[in-house]
Amino acid sequence: MQQPLAYRMRPRNLDEVVGQQHLVGEGKIIRRMVEASMLSSMILYGPPGTGKTSIASAIAGSTQYAFRMLNAATDTKKDLQIVAEEAKMSGTVILLLDEVHRLDKTKQDFLLPHLESGRIIMIGATTENPYITINPAIRSRTQIFEVKPLTEEDIKKAVESALHDKERGLGTYPVQLEEKALLHLSRATNGDLRSALNGLELAVKSTPANDEGTILLTLSVIEECVQRKALTHDKDGDAHYDVISAFQKSIRGSDVDAALHYLGRLVEAGDLAIICRRLMVIGYEDIGLANPAAAARTVNAVLAAERLGLPEARIPLADTVVDLCLSPKSNAAYVALDEAISDIRIGKAGDVPDHLRDSHYKGAKELNRGVGYLYPHGYEDAWVNQQYLPNKLKNAHYYKPKSTGKYEQALGQQYQRIQEWKKKNRQTAPLTESDN
Repeated sequence: MQQPLAYRMRPRNLDEVVGQQHLVGEGKIIRRMVEASMLSSMILYGPPGTGKTSIASAIAGSTQYAFRMLNAATDTKKDLQIVAEEAKMSGTVILLLDEVHRLDKTKQDFLLPHLESGRIIMIGATTENPYITINPAIRSRTQIFEVKPLTEEDIKKAVESALHDKERGLGTYPVQLEEKALLHLSRATNGDLRSALNGLELAVKSTPANDEGTILLTLSVIEECVQRKALTHDKDGDAHYDVISAFQKSIRGSDVDAALHYLGRLVEAGDLAIICRRLMVIGYEDIGLANPAAAARTVNAVLAAERLGLPEARIPLADTVVDLCLSPKSNAAYVALDEAISDIRIGKAGDVPDHLRDSHYKGAKELNRGVGYLYPHGYEDAWVNQQYLPNKLKNAHYYKPKSTGKYEQALGQQYQRIQEWKKKNRQTAPLTESDN
């Protein structure tokens, strides 16, 4: 029985890894570890199909070590013992341990001394956050790396490589993949390369050749094989981004009906990951301080949607869209931050005032560090008039409160109150040094 295409196309070395250049690119951490022959146990976490197993396979292929694969949920302690015995004989074994967050205490206790000695180099793979789900004893003996969803270009590159590879891929088949079909394959799988390659293989092997002897893969064929409909059949392939843009702008404009319409189109296309990411952006970008509770509810709804999966995920998503549409809205906080960043980028920064500098070291006082700092909690209303911004920016005002929600109204009132205190007490502010 032939292995699936995604299995056959696993990288044999780091150069063949698709994406994840923040880990395996030139000068990056995993490549440095391999090139220096200083491998250590690690945990790779991220969404399914993004390359965790591929990285482990590539690491093993770039070394002379034996490579074994186990599953923490289904394989037994005896399976681990077999790997440990092999490591004793051969020196070192690289062990890919899938679902490492499911490792029970018995298996963990057996594994720990082998990780300590370096006899077993464990590469744990998980879709869960390891800082929450993995035992501290394992975490303390591993390095933790996040594996990110692949981009459209990453998926396209891998698909084209599989189509041309005659040894492991589909290069012996007379395939013609339409551009629109390739675009949909790269988008519809939401960064999951395994799904993209397996959908491609199904399309190639289940589509009969035409009269010219060509296996023509059209958009409709790919839609059927990945079970995801394209948003529309527009010739330029822009509908995907147009619908996402319209979705956010409809919520920003408080049009519930339009927002639900665009949500429906994204749900029909199966774009759960895109919907969830966009809703969290909207919660903080467009709702913001006008209604922080709505942003928090959005995060909870996204977590529920991700756990439920489609079609049930549409229920918390619909609740959230209505909530965000009808919520008061404010972008004041992030606009203020962008203005501050803009000043920094054009060189308007300046030195931190001496009275705010760190004074927790010997000799700080002689350098005037921290001298004259006034502790706000020692004053009425936990406020005292002193300068915090560098001299170059001491009169800068970035935050401009909005009055669209009760929460930000209260923040705005406190902000205005502090500005009035500053005006009254300006003459009592501590002296600060001039910027160089």
